[in-house]
Amino acid sequence: MAVRTRADIAADLVARAEAAHVRHVDLQFTDVMGAVKTVTIPATQLAAAMEHGTWFDGSSVESFARTAESDMYLVPDAGTFQILPWSREPTARLICWATTPEGEPYPGDPRGALRRAIEAAQRLGYEYRVGPEIEFFILERNASGVAVPPAHDRSSYFDFSTDRSVSMRQAMVSALQAMGIDVNTAHHEVAGGQHEIDIDAAPVLKAADDVVTFRYALKAVAQQFDTLATFMPKPFDGIPGSGMHVHQSLVGALDHANAFSGHDDYGLSDTAKQFIAGQLHHAAAMTAVLAPLVNSYKRLVRGFEAPIFISWARTNRGALIRVPHVGRTEAARVELRSPDPSCNPYLAFAVMLRAGLDGIERRLTLPPPVEESLYGFDDVELERRNVGVLPDNLRDAIQALESDDVIMDALGEHLTERFIDAKRLEWREYRGQVTAWEIEQYLERF
Repeated sequence: MAVRTRADIAADLVARAEAAHVRHVDLQFTDVMGAVKTVTIPATQLAAAMEHGTWFDGSSVESFARTAESDMYLVPDAGTFQILPWSREPTARLICWATTPEGEPYPGDPRGALRRAIEAAQRLGYEYRVGPEIEFFILERNASGVAVPPAHDRSSYFDFSTDRSVSMRQAMVSALQAMGIDVNTAHHEVAGGQHEIDIDAAPVLKAADDVVTFRYALKAVAQQFDTLATFMPKPFDGIPGSGMHVHQSLVGALDHANAFSGHDDYGLSDTAKQFIAGQLHHAAAMTAVLAPLVNSYKRLVRGFEAPIFISWARTNRGALIRVPHVGRTEAARVELRSPDPSCNPYLAFAVMLRAGLDGIERRLTLPPPVEESLYGFDDVELERRNVGVLPDNLRDAIQALESDDVIMDALGEHLTERFIDAKRLEWREYRGQVTAWEIEQYLERF
């Protein structure tokens, strides 16, 4: 079979755009924090963009590049071509690689960090597949303009309802499918206005692209209903926050067999156990990337289902890593429960993969599972069980990241520097705030 050249791929893409009457093309990438950045070109420039990329000023993107590295190019990934279903004028999007003027991968490109992790897995003979479960809130604005849960939404976990939140969620699923995202299930979550949509497992690069697309697609649909979709981890006090549990597996790059499938009591192979052991070993250092906001640590607290204990189990939903009882060996997988939907999925999946691979390469021993409820354990019992605890604030999470060479290497020197600088600034700004709680507690008492 003839090898398709870059020119062939570009010609096919131009033909698809013309057939769809596309007038504009959004060239997309993310900054270090995961925010989508876009350079829009007329569709007439698509062939040129595919041939030699499109120039942009990288130093103008916060936390992306130094001033001396301002000249960069966006090189479209043809496999990410999709039509934006909500656009008034036919508009396509292409997710891009960021490169230097010499055509070299730019080390500050978050998508590039994931590509490096994928290559590390390939050298060991594996393909990494993930399936995210993404929670979010749909909010309305009250008479004062404050975003609040819809007053009509009294539903809870898995509740059936006939209100308009159902039609909104269905519209969101339809938009995701139109964007090439395979949706598994969708349902109401615990809190009023809280929902979850689960994405089918996919090769990790596509999965990360899907998460990025998922967030802005849902925000666009919510706007059509005069509502707000938010992926803030903990928008309200006293009710559960939003997580992004990630189902993970490795498959053989050659035989495509599930490398996690085994015959022990949990249906796990030695490879799977070593992978889990690696993620547990690096759990604290990964936390700053998986739960990257000051607000993330309002979710990761005792008393809610969000995990804070570095342990694994099957039935214990307080565990950091859970092994779902799937009943089919080919579907064997493990679920990491600490990420939240505010994370940059390229960086999150990169550090998750590298942590697991480190466990495999070093043949780390997996500690025993803890199936009992961990929330009733005191510090003495946790120490006896050798169960650690995740960092409980962003500052401690940053310090844990800085002490872990594997996780910093997964990001690379440039991204590590930019990420930590941004997070330190966020922590300093947060520490300087005077909150309504402090005013209420202290103003008249002291």
